[in-house]
Amino acid sequence: MNFCSTRNRDLRVTSAQAILQGLSEDGGLFLPTQLPAFSAQQIEEMAGQDYRQVAATVLGAFLPDYTADEIVGFVNDAYGKQFTAADVAPVKAIQPGVYSLELWHGPTCAFKDFALQMLPRLLPAAAKKCGSDKTVAILVATSGDTGKAALEGFADVEGTRICVFYPHGGTSEMQRLQMVTQTGGNVNVFAVKGNFDDTQNGVKAIFTDTSVAKELEDRGVMLSSANSINWGRLAPQIAYYYWAYAQLLKQGKIKMGDKINFSVPTGNFGDILAGYLAKKSGLPVDKLICASNENNVLTDFLKTGVYDRNRKFHLTDSPSMDILISSNLERLLYMITDGNDIVVRNWMEQLKKTGKYDVGPNVLAKLKEEGFVGYWCNDERTEITVHDTWFAKGYLCDTHTGVAVDALEQYTKETGDQTPCVVVSTASPFKFAPAILPAMDLDFQGTDFQMLEAMEIVSCMPAPKALTGLKNKEVRFDKVIEKDAMKQEVLDWLK
Repeated sequence: MNFCSTRNRDLRVTSAQAILQGLSEDGGLFLPTQLPAFSAQQIEEMAGQDYRQVAATVLGAFLPDYTADEIVGFVNDAYGKQFTAADVAPVKAIQPGVYSLELWHGPTCAFKDFALQMLPRLLPAAAKKCGSDKTVAILVATSGDTGKAALEGFADVEGTRICVFYPHGGTSEMQRLQMVTQTGGNVNVFAVKGNFDDTQNGVKAIFTDTSVAKELEDRGVMLSSANSINWGRLAPQIAYYYWAYAQLLKQGKIKMGDKINFSVPTGNFGDILAGYLAKKSGLPVDKLICASNENNVLTDFLKTGVYDRNRKFHLTDSPSMDILISSNLERLLYMITDGNDIVVRNWMEQLKKTGKYDVGPNVLAKLKEEGFVGYWCNDERTEITVHDTWFAKGYLCDTHTGVAVDALEQYTKETGDQTPCVVVSTASPFKFAPAILPAMDLDFQGTDFQMLEAMEIVSCMPAPKALTGLKNKEVRFDKVIEKDAMKQEVLDWLK
């Protein structure tokens, strides 16, 4: 299996090269030239396997440069004792026909752990496979969860350095504390004046700056990414879609071949794209419900075919979705247009120059045929949904998951579709206590850590130690920079 760029289909690299490089030289994203195919028998067999076995099977198919023994070893290390749930990613019923795939039992209490516990194992191995002895400098733009998960995964990993940029004031306090207290001799963190799109654009600009690449090459350093633009970040996420389906088979909720829907909290489009890749490689999936908060650029796109980021940017109670430029959408557009790199490149150039592009009625129709639908809700509606899910159904979810639950409810009301649906639950509710407590009808004023204690009492659930333990940690990184200073900070850091 080779990989090509979404902006140059004739470019060919291996999966190891795609992971090591992160982003193509032309600014495009890497995709397999041909997807693997899983049979019904293989999927049915997953119902008798644990998470690590399912992940090894799926990743082995999507990462052909790695041996089976390597994949098994990486998976066992990545999804070991650092995950507090015995089955790694529990699938729990919210109500009949609606299930929650809990992806937040890892070391940073968010779904990014599934990719960012794997990538620090895949990346050094990729460097060896590609014959590189350079230090790999990883640059990350984060809207909240990716930053901590990447820092946690790469801290003190030999041959790597990692620098994270997050929007100043644009994350929850708990997310910020997770990043700025990170230990490790190879890590660095900056707050950037601006929003997530500013940080993401800044990182992309550094990657495509030939003068930066030349200067770093002279220092024996190469850049790579831990954002979902990196194939090594995206591939591990495909596995938990197969796992969710297998768990419903195991629980007797569906029969092999029955289609299910997924409702996915969506910002940078990586998580829902992983679901689409699972679908295209054989998983029986019908609808992929793209759930957005008030930054509803994706909802509008899936309804009109016009992607327009020229709109007000909202800071919401679901900050990991506060994004107006969804990078992974480029991968979907490449697939939907049957690899038309020219038209994809033109759309991306239009986005950069004017902030918008229109894919036209034919591509829009194809998106709908492929099962994509979009819905959004604001903070008020999210709070109501979290409240109702807790009090009426006995299930406590975070704000991002609340958006996905609301999107599913909108979809069901509009269509009447009763297909079993898995809501992808992306973060622990304890990460967003200031927003969750009001939804639990608790008017409580106090520090974030006092709020955690209050949530424990009301919910009768323990707060994750990864969060409560932040209380006494030293803040190591407190520098706030202008977005135009990102490039120089990286060069200074890598001297």
